[in-house]
Amino acid sequence: MTQTSHDRLLIIDFGSQVTQLIARRLRELNVYCEIHPYQNVTAGFIREMSPKAVILSGGPDSVTREGSPRAPQELFEMGLPILGICYGQQVMMTQLGGMVESGHGTAEFGRAYVTQKGEHIDLLRGWFLEGNEQVWMSHGDHVSQLAPGFEVYGTSPNAPFAITADMSRHFYAVQFHPEVHHTPNGKTLYENFVKIAGFAGDWTMGAYREEMIRKIREQVGDKKVICALSGGVDSSVAAILIHEAIGEQLTCVFVDHGLLRKNEAAEVVGMFREHYNLPLIHADESDLFLGELEGVSDPETKRKIIGKLFIDVFQKHADTIEGAEFLAQGTLYPDVIESVSFSGGPSVTIKSHHNVGGLPEKMGLKLVEPLRELFKDEVRALGHELGLPASFIGRHPFPGPGLAIRCPGEITREKLNILREADAIYIDQIRKHGLYDEIWQAFVAILPVRTVGVMGDGRTYDYACALRAVTSVDGMTADYYPFSHEFLGETATRIINEVKGINRCTYDITSKPPGTIEWE
Repeated sequence: MTQTSHDRLLIIDFGSQVTQLIARRLRELNVYCEIHPYQNVTAGFIREMSPKAVILSGGPDSVTREGSPRAPQELFEMGLPILGICYGQQVMMTQLGGMVESGHGTAEFGRAYVTQKGEHIDLLRGWFLEGNEQVWMSHGDHVSQLAPGFEVYGTSPNAPFAITADMSRHFYAVQFHPEVHHTPNGKTLYENFVKIAGFAGDWTMGAYREEMIRKIREQVGDKKVICALSGGVDSSVAAILIHEAIGEQLTCVFVDHGLLRKNEAAEVVGMFREHYNLPLIHADESDLFLGELEGVSDPETKRKIIGKLFIDVFQKHADTIEGAEFLAQGTLYPDVIESVSFSGGPSVTIKSHHNVGGLPEKMGLKLVEPLRELFKDEVRALGHELGLPASFIGRHPFPGPGLAIRCPGEITREKLNILREADAIYIDQIRKHGLYDEIWQAFVAILPVRTVGVMGDGRTYDYACALRAVTSVDGMTADYYPFSHEFLGETATRIINEVKGINRCTYDITSKPPGTIEWE
């Protein structure tokens, strides 16, 4: 469990696909929170964490099913403000003496409208100012009888107890999801809840910077640290923060795995050696990585090979640095969440991340992960706090496995070279049209198919590529960017004319979910 001096809010996760958005809402309000699966949350866990309030998330199960997830019963006797969301509301009602039923005609999915009922309570400050409130529902079960002490403060057509509260105990419960975009006034509800709970709103990047520097110094002491430097925003912010904490005790290792974008290795090495004066090892391991990936097409196998090789490379360079006992990584909170599948629980692993889960004991190195509690936009804010240039902080995310996951199917040097050239043109087009800062992430994927084309008077049989560009806040959800047809046509023409090996371009308009941002 993370130990922090900030006021804490505990989110008990019952497996909702949008639990992470609850954390995002709270972080925006400068409230420190942690998500923990219900299986791990005991009364002792809660007492040790000492949260100032608790939120019970939604989830896919039914409280009417025997053995379905519950909160520790002792939670409701600790005197903490509690907010139940959807399944979390039904858990509260079930455990506190109410009733939940399944049945035809009580389900609601999608947009709904809640009408105020009864007195106006503090939780609903700023709500119902212009009549009904739009919310997002996603429930099959419904509360049919309130637990003792609860009153109803809002209703919807299929949820007569859409907003309920036990004011004397500061227990609140809603059937809808205030964390999602489709509940436009949802942030206000969370803001009201944390005010009721007495949060100071002290989760700022200035405070985080000071706290992390102290923690890094305490963890590392006089030992040395190797930092996995990719040149992306995450690892770069981690490196600058750690360097600020321990100075020359840090050595950065930049691994060129042969899966980088055009000219990226030279740019990264040049920037850090010239501007930040950090001890830096440039490890050109492209032959090693590409050799191991030869003939491999399964995406999870690719990620695991790359992850293992990263560890091997860092082990090799750790052995050359006397006193190195720590490996630093730019792991983010979404990486941690997305990589975890709770045994016996409702969550599933979407994809593995090579920089999550600790290091094999054989390495003898301990992890330093100063960004592990942050979402992507918080890392950018920390980078600004550390004085990194805005042009660098605003760079689009680039995955650790690099172009390997933008090359579905088998990886070859030929395909990687084609991909680099196409990607460079695409990003150049985006910058020329002044769109770079509007887009969260943009890249080209080379597809594992060849298509027939006509160029001049000759027949071609070359690769197709997919252009991808998305908008997002934190990478957890994303929508495709609505380029004009003129932009897409101009960009496709440039790629096909200038890149030997591509004769067809497509544009990916899949959102996340159901897709992921990357292709693999």
